[in-house]
Amino acid sequence: MKALVIDDDTRSTKDVTFCLQVRYPDIEVVAVVKGQRGIELLDNESPDIVLLGSSLPDMSTLDIIKKIREFSDVALIVLSEKQTDLERAEELENGADDYIIKPFSPIELLAKVSALLRRIQGLGFKPHRRVTIGTELSINFSTREVFLAGERLNLTPTEYHLLSELVRNEGKVLTHSTLLEKVWGSEYKDDPSFIKKYVHRLRSKIEPDASNPQMIINERGVGYRFIKIV
Repeated sequence: MKALVIDDDTRSTKDVTFCLQVRYPDIEVVAVVKGQRGIELLDNESPDIVLLGSSLPDMSTLDIIKKIREFSDVALIVLSEKQTDLERAEELENGADDYIIKPFSPIELLAKVSALLRRIQGLGFKPHRRVTIGTELSINFSTREVFLAGERLNLTPTEYHLLSELVRNEGKVLTHSTLLEKVWGSEYKDDPSFIKKYVHRLRSKIEPDASNPQMIINERGVGYRFIKIV
């Protein structure tokens, strides 16, 4: 297992490294202090998880997340410091999986890392594969691309995350709180109304008739289920 820490806060990097090595004795931790170098290493090192500081000297956290999500679906946690709720929400919207506020407790850090890795690895998901759904929709999980009738769809990172979670759990009902926690993070799991507009937008892009959905099915009062169109 390998972790990439991108943070110019030396104390934070040491704390993160120590916690990870206690919890995962065989882990390899690679640490850098600049965003651009982190992006380069991510492409070369293929870590299992990235922990990204929020005040790097060369790039904004949001720009780094956007660049990472152009080519990688790696698990990503922001180490948030002096950020507003709006800034954190924007980072989640653009592809961060979760965040933890500095100074953090080791217990909370390891709980979030463990939950995120379990979420990604525990579904039997193989990252380098392409899934065809029915005759027209397909998802390339290695490149984060979605195609409909051979045409590449322009999905936002949040729309892609939502679709991939539904597809990976095809046939299962995912509750509102489960989807919110997996796609947006634990801070949103108690706000089921938040997810509705994203489901609507996603349906409008992949369903033959968004007003009569055949793939993303609403289980009233519970959540959503993904069904393949045969």
